Amino acid sequence: MSLGEENGGGMGGGTGQTRTRLPDSGSGDVYGGARRPTRSSRSLITVVGVVVLLIAAIAFANRSGDAGGDDPAGATGKGPAAATAATGVRPVAGRNGAAIPSGFAHTEQGAQSAAANYAVALGSDGMFNTQRRHEIVQAVADAGTAQKLQAALDTAYSKGLLAQMGLAADGTAPAGATFVNRTLPAGTKVKDFGGGTADVDVWYVHLFGLTGETSTKPVTSGWFTMNLKLKWNGSDWKVLETSQRTGPTPVTGDNPVSGSDEIAAAVNEYGGFTYAR
Repeated sequence: MSLGEENGGGMGGGTGQTRTRLPDSGSGDVYGGARRPTRSSRSLITVVGVVVLLIAAIAFANRSGDAGGDDPAGATGKGPAAATAATGVRPVAGRNGAAIPSGFAHTEQGAQSAAANYAVALGSDGMFNTQRRHEIVQAVADAGTAQKLQAALDTAYSKGLLAQMGLAADGTAPAGATFVNRTLPAGTKVKDFGGGTADVDVWYVHLFGLTGETSTKPVTSGWFTMNLKLKWNGSDWKVLETSQRTGPTPVTGDNPVSGSDEIAAAVNEYGGFTYAR
């Protein structure tokens, strides 16, 4: 949705009354049929101003987050959700053999960071290759549930499924195409924490599909929430089980759709992040 003004909506013909423009019925607009405001140079300036203010506010919040007197780790996680800010505590110690962040803190924030990064790994293109999938599972799963989780995922990522998606048996894309399967967390929420376990939701947008001029499965985006039940193993958080549901899903914006080549270039050129709460 963009900021703008409704042209012709001023004072009516010297009557001293404000003329109100009512929404047209049955227009199909998701917000009750109201007509979309037209863009103007003033509205564009307003949008730019809002963006600049947001950037400045975020920079200021991160800079002021180092002030003394607060919990340095932000470990309690109580109250309403807050924006991620610097806490002075290293969010992750390093990476394991599967290049997935590891060594998360034994706090609610540490559990959220672990859940976000594990969601990225479990929602990556590596899951479509058997060897890489096994590496991911062994890296993120609790020792007591790793074998069960791996068996379930091996069944889910069958050769038949890969063939249906247009992929080879090893999960690679056909010549001239790029396979896209990327998870981008938008936020995390602790549902339960204590006794060495954590129940965390990760809200994320997912990119999936095949680029290429002959692709019949273009890259699309969707919104999902992954639930991860984690266990503290003495040195790190590990996954006991996961589940997924659709949404919450925002209204699609007005951005023009990019071409297949542009999407492929972006996927190959832009790497992922280590997520920290």
